[in-house]
Amino acid sequence: MIDGRLIRSLRKKRNMSLQELARRSDLSVSYLSEIERGKKEPALETIEKLAAALNVSKESFFPQADTIASTPTVLGEKIALLRQKKGISQSELAERAGISAAYICHIEKGKVVPAVSTLRAIARALDVCTDDIISSASHVGYKIKKIRRERKLTQAELAAKAGVSTGLIGQIESGRVEPSIKTLEKIASALSLSPCYFVADEDDISSLFKPMNPAIKELLLDPRVRSVLELVADCTEEEFSFILKFIQLYKEHCKSSFGSD
Repeated sequence: MIDGRLIRSLRKKRNMSLQELARRSDLSVSYLSEIERGKKEPALETIEKLAAALNVSKESFFPQADTIASTPTVLGEKIALLRQKKGISQSELAERAGISAAYICHIEKGKVVPAVSTLRAIARALDVCTDDIISSASHVGYKIKKIRRERKLTQAELAAKAGVSTGLIGQIESGRVEPSIKTLEKIASALSLSPCYFVADEDDISSLFKPMNPAIKELLLDPRVRSVLELVADCTEEEFSFILKFIQLYKEHCKSSFGSD
């Protein structure tokens, strides 16, 4: 069955009123309202009209089990359930995984999307396979979803930037489709990242930090710091220049303030 809530969500993301979508799809306002509230099951022809009006694939209106299972909230619930079955507290799990108890709490509540390396650490701490938490086939899609959400992009916005369909982005993120190298390059370019980021094992990436000063390495491996670096990587040359100038001005201000004391 079609999920009317998905239609309403897509419509609101595009700042479209019920009346405007009804006009674009050649439907009555009352009929469209009933579809969104789940009181009417539209015909295939109607679904095609709505998809064209919202510029999405028909599949976008149907809830997919894989997509639902990989949302942050359900992911957190799965970790919480595994933890409780093992009789482990959040603090104990945090200590075993080498992360903070507060971060475990945020993960279980679905407030954050942890890195794959963090999920692996949690899986080891729970003595389960990583695939028990997240399907191995969806690791690439999980990374794409994580970065997309951190950039506050919708699937439609990422699809437009990458020149692919919204339906394809959804299928990749849910692990239903393995993207081709060409598609991955387009998505990586849209996110201002290297395609290697999505396919490389995070342990391989971590190995690049081995020669570094331990304090710097620890800082760079912090998930919060890496999220900031990923956001900076998406900046234009002008934006990056502005950030550098701001940091320089801030440091000069601190020096002058310290010197005046």
